[in-house]
Amino acid sequence: MPSLPSVSHSSEREAVPLRSPALIMVALVAAACIAVSVSYRIYDPDIWENLVVGKAIWTMRQIPHTQLWSWPTYGAPDVKWTWGFSALIWPLWERWGVWGLFGWRWVTALLSFGFLWAAARKMGARGFKPLVVMVVCGLVWRARSQVRPETLAAVLLSAQVWILETRRQGGKDRAWWLVPIAWGWANVHNTWFLGLGLTGIHLLHDLLAGRAHGTRRAVRAPARGGAAAPATARAGAAAQDQWRLLWVGLAAVAISFVNPYGWRALWQPFDFFLNHRNEPIFKTIGELGPVEWSIYWKKGLPLLVAGWPLLAVWRARSKRLDLVEVLCCAVFTALALPAQRFLGFYALIAAPYVGRDLEEWLSAATAPRRAPARPAPREGRAPAAAPAPAPRGMPLAARAALTALACVAVGWAELSRIEMPIGIDFMWNKYPVAACDFMEAHDVRGRGFNQFGFAGYQLYRFWPDRTRLPFIDIHQAATRDTRYVYAWVQQSEEAWRTLDRTYHFDYALLGRGPFENMSLINQLDADSTWAMVFVDDVMALYVRRAGPLDTLARAFAYHELPGGAKRLGPLGEASGRDSLVRARVTAELEREIQGSPYHAQALILLANVALAEGRYAEASDLARRAVALDPLHEGAHLRLALIALEEGRARDALRELARERQVADPSARLDLVAGQAWAMLGDNGKARAAYRRALKRDPANAQARDSLAALGSRR
Repeated sequence: MPSLPSVSHSSEREAVPLRSPALIMVALVAAACIAVSVSYRIYDPDIWENLVVGKAIWTMRQIPHTQLWSWPTYGAPDVKWTWGFSALIWPLWERWGVWGLFGWRWVTALLSFGFLWAAARKMGARGFKPLVVMVVCGLVWRARSQVRPETLAAVLLSAQVWILETRRQGGKDRAWWLVPIAWGWANVHNTWFLGLGLTGIHLLHDLLAGRAHGTRRAVRAPARGGAAAPATARAGAAAQDQWRLLWVGLAAVAISFVNPYGWRALWQPFDFFLNHRNEPIFKTIGELGPVEWSIYWKKGLPLLVAGWPLLAVWRARSKRLDLVEVLCCAVFTALALPAQRFLGFYALIAAPYVGRDLEEWLSAATAPRRAPARPAPREGRAPAAAPAPAPRGMPLAARAALTALACVAVGWAELSRIEMPIGIDFMWNKYPVAACDFMEAHDVRGRGFNQFGFAGYQLYRFWPDRTRLPFIDIHQAATRDTRYVYAWVQQSEEAWRTLDRTYHFDYALLGRGPFENMSLINQLDADSTWAMVFVDDVMALYVRRAGPLDTLARAFAYHELPGGAKRLGPLGEASGRDSLVRARVTAELEREIQGSPYHAQALILLANVALAEGRYAEASDLARRAVALDPLHEGAHLRLALIALEEGRARDALRELARERQVADPSARLDLVAGQAWAMLGDNGKARAAYRRALKRDPANAQARDSLAALGSRR
């Protein structure tokens, strides 16, 4: 039967006093690693709508109960279950700007892992190793550490773990603090049920542990009735503690209903799970899908997912089964693996248990074996020599130094990712900043269409102007039928026509990047009733010609340059054949560069023009400018590789291709250029392998097939 976990003797050997200078030094290093890991530039699109909601609350002096965030649903009943979070972060942004937001990230991350480290120490993990575990779990938490409601929920969850574990280990009982925690959680995020579930797990443990202890006491009680009184009293006290936690849990459930929206706010996560999670629109949201292991392996997630249950099993086999740990591992793993939005909470809940178990397992594995007892010497013989003393452990300072080094080393691969650059700023090229500048300067308003991923910034720029609100906001506020059609707009021309007939759009603000190859942006490029009037790396703005924005369409329409990728190939071929077309394309690309600071794609296309005309130095300069402007933009390093091949610098070409692969998906074109570089170096084996990879990715690639055939005939 489960019982209170005890501290092993091997773990006691690792114990370091909390006031030890060595432990303080390592704790500061771990805290610095966690703070740095959450200090990457913000690219979360949802932050802007959260800020707008906070602005609305402070401006109107009330919590909105109707839709104010999208024009088709304006005035409909609304439940803003993140209202408490929004109300807290808006003053920080208004007073201190980006530094206020990063201060929020640092404080919430350090508070969360501070509570978890304190919980691990309460459970007996009083050495250095739990601090390394905190850093690893911080790397997994990192992806959820942008200024989101989860950051506040993380503090509440971690505080609850510390309160419950302190109580379970025989420390001060602060269980009544769970009531205000539950109230706060229900008013800031829809994951409030996690806190109540954690309380339920501890209550179940108490009930089973109390029954087991009561049974053992009854068996061991002496026959004389007077001596059994202390055991009976202790059993009564244990039962009273169980009832106290039960009443606390019920009070926490009751107070969760004390929010501006009542039961509707609490019903939201269950409504989504039961009725909406299989809608096509939600299938397009990455965080609602399963774990992307290609991203999370650098964070150490595979080790955590595999290691935690193994450590729990080792603990059970050592006859120290921890029911709370087993249930937490099972529940949070079941939540996190199918929906990676729960990965952050998984890492938080795992941290204290993995830290404790890892310390005890390593301590047991490295403990010196006891020498077998020597037989007593026979009479008349000299006693055997005393055994040599066991070697002393590593000095405390050396252990501290190694632990600090480990804290830094475990995060090296993750913190070096170029797609999450360290810096106190936003990744402004992820937001429609310049497009909204154009809309404001040229009075673009009316019935607009947008993708919900970009809605937050548009809302932030134009709220409360109803004529410039987005069509759909970050929470996909729309009717079920509209959400269904919207989900297919990016792939289906008929879906777009259906949506347009229903709402009669005046303009469409469409994201580029991964959307360039989608149906809608290419469809509007080919539709003469629409005109693209603005374009940069982030967005393309189209207006309807026969509508209130017709004058803008006539004045600012792009005639050669498309917003999508489908027309780029034919346009490049036409530019190569006709110098007049090339001149018009060059003029429009230069206009794009003048119209937005986010123009890496235009620089790359200008580099193509320079390459076609044999101006290699200019093409190289344009490509390097694109890299400096946006290191994550695809294509710039590929152009530099092509230039290097033209100039006979095959090694430089391979180096540029390696850099391109860091930001681009594998493609037949990259393999083809690599094969050409290896062939230039005379390494036909590697060239042949590269051409074969190109054909495997694209069997219709004639250039790769011809190059492979040429190598075969040469052989």
